[in-house]
Amino acid sequence: MLYNQAADNNMITAKEIMREFEVSYQIVNHYTNFGLLPVVIKKANIRYYDRDTVKGRLKKIRELMQQGYSLSLIRKKLVEEIDVENFTNSSENIAKRNPQITK
Repeated sequence: MLYNQAADNNMITAKEIMREFEVSYQIVNHYTNFGLLPVVIKKANIRYYDRDTVKGRLKKIRELMQQGYSLSLIRKKLVEEIDVENFTNSSENIAKRNPQITK
């Protein structure tokens, strides 16, 4: 039942990440522990991740690794991108709620 709810919400488990994105379970664990793959929810020792986030993050990680970036630098770049996205989204939300600010 929990799995069906998670599937409906675009969630994916660590084992599914392994199969779908062709990475080892150890890599999923390492990236999770290192802060590269955020866990959305953990129930009964099963971690659920957002499928779209995982897909984007793994693509970005692979690209940056091919360019020679270390995992530490990759994490820093991902955090910077998230900060920019959050700032942009916050700014857009503020502008929508308070149109007089942008005039």
